[in-house]
Amino acid sequence: MKKFILFLLISTTIYATKISDVANIVGVRDNQLIGYSLVVGLKKTGDGTTSKFTLQSIANMLKSMNIDMKPIDIKSKNVAAVVVTATLKPFARQGDKFDITVSSIGDAKSLEGGTLLMTPLKGVDGKIYALAQGPLSIGGKNDRAAGSESHPTVGLVYEGGFVEREIMIDLYHQEYVTLSLKESNFKNSVSVQKAINEVYNTQVAVAMDPRTIKLKKPQNRSMIEFLAEVQDIDMNYQPKSKIIINERTGTIIAGVDIEVKPIIMTHGDITIKIREQESAAQPEGSMVVDNDLVIGLNENEIYTRKGTTTVANLVRSLQKLGATPKDIISILEAMKSAGSISADLKVI
Repeated sequence: MKKFILFLLISTTIYATKISDVANIVGVRDNQLIGYSLVVGLKKTGDGTTSKFTLQSIANMLKSMNIDMKPIDIKSKNVAAVVVTATLKPFARQGDKFDITVSSIGDAKSLEGGTLLMTPLKGVDGKIYALAQGPLSIGGKNDRAAGSESHPTVGLVYEGGFVEREIMIDLYHQEYVTLSLKESNFKNSVSVQKAINEVYNTQVAVAMDPRTIKLKKPQNRSMIEFLAEVQDIDMNYQPKSKIIINERTGTIIAGVDIEVKPIIMTHGDITIKIREQESAAQPEGSMVVDNDLVIGLNENEIYTRKGTTTVANLVRSLQKLGATPKDIISILEAMKSAGSISADLKVI
């Protein structure tokens, strides 16, 4: 039996949010660190003899301890070569601890139970900013980040990094500072400018482009006080609509108010017809399945009860009709190509 879906249209929404949620302070950012080292203490799950760089690294380490041995004579499988990565937060000070990620680069089967040897972590300029060392954990954050899959060749050392060199950011002595919106948008840039100037009743903020707002510190405040106040100011924010699709898991994430424009399309035995209409009357012989949807029992039709048509309505309705995640993803991609959905569609 052919399935038919009818929807109506909805308007966009503007939200109130704090400036700190939508804008960053230029110059205040994370810095990526990287290093190379060895993980020891593995139970014969480390790199084999084919990973020659691991054997050479072991030989170099032993030589630094006054033990001279050729790489060809090393047969241990309890060691794995790894790359260590970490993120150094802004304003980190000497002695601060942070988590690090350890990833195998050889043919090790697992890093479980291993201990990372002392590792210098360098920035993009080649200077050492931190040291890392400690026992690895394969579970916890790593499992949650990877979903249901297990990755025994990637682990974490919780608070295994120690800051050695600080990255100085001098905000206190500055007269000017720049905000950068996380998403480029003319309306939001002007909205930030307007909200800040209304609070201070003077022209302290100027929108330079759809993403950049330049600020001048008032005379009676320090830059730190000024930025603390600015970040806490409420503004009218129009978010950029996005639809995130994970084709592997069939997961679809979309805002509740992403509008679907008029369109008629067919996918398999499902026909979708979206048109503008002032009201959506409930058809005779139908039943309400939730606050928004009405299913026609005789014709397998779906209507919106409140006269709205959004991606959320569409996905929920398709699920009621038994459409698979693959079908829903194909329909959304076709609608995006046809211009019925203006939101950004990101497939991961």
